[in-house]
Amino acid sequence: MPPRLLETKFHIPLWRAGGVTRPRLLEQLHTGLREGRKLTLVSAPAGYGKTTLVTEWLNLVEKPFTWLSLDKGDDEPLRFYTYFVAALQRVDESIGKELTHALQARQLPPLEALVASLVNDITEVGSPFLCVFDDFQMLQDKAICDGLNGLVAHQPPQLHLVIVTREDPPLPLARLRAKNQITEIRASDLRFSEMEIGQFLQENMGLSLSAQDIATLENRTEGWVAGLQLAGLSMRGRENPSEFVATLSGSNRFILGYLIEEVLKRQPPEIQNFLRITKINLWNN
Repeated sequence: MPPRLLETKFHIPLWRAGGVTRPRLLEQLHTGLREGRKLTLVSAPAGYGKTTLVTEWLNLVEKPFTWLSLDKGDDEPLRFYTYFVAALQRVDESIGKELTHALQARQLPPLEALVASLVNDITEVGSPFLCVFDDFQMLQDKAICDGLNGLVAHQPPQLHLVIVTREDPPLPLARLRAKNQITEIRASDLRFSEMEIGQFLQENMGLSLSAQDIATLENRTEGWVAGLQLAGLSMRGRENPSEFVATLSGSNRFILGYLIEEVLKRQPPEIQNFLRITKINLWNN
């Protein structure tokens, strides 16, 4: 029996209209698409609003797209390419028809043949479309990365890849930059300005802060969206938000909990152990 695929991995996250829009970033994304670039890369640490930005953009793009959310289990070639082909078939059922039989039989074709088959099938698609990989940092397997490198090297104009990730993918980014074939959005682009911070807290938290408090928040969080969200939750119901803003730090229980859950626990065991040992040594010194 072929493996049963998890349908929710193909679902684009819901985008809530009425939030803080990012017109400058949206225009960058639109420009890359209009100019026919191969790749859009949105790369930043956890909590910078990467997925939110791409979701908003896709709601404005007048092209078909497909979405694939990645997790640790996808870092295995047969599983990844099974999901990848299934994602592409949501745009056009003819893509990967030959590959599907081999993948369902739990047989991964040689990478060169696999890439050639996908490239040829995508070339036959009538209209351009986007394929989005969310949480791309989950992919580290060499066979997966080599296959995607081959796809990018021979990428048909019908396909525009969108990679949302916490770390840069092992793709030929320098070569793509030199050929103006990539649009890049980084943490420095995603940081909220003071104006955006004020708008975010007002519209999402019902908080109206002074210009000084907003400037202090911008300085302490460096425009980090998740930090602003958690700070806003902590300020709700407080009689003196200014006092909280003045003492805000990474030891805030909401912020610390987020960092442990989204950053520390996602590190490999050896990195987690190193960080624990380093913390103990620093504390003892």
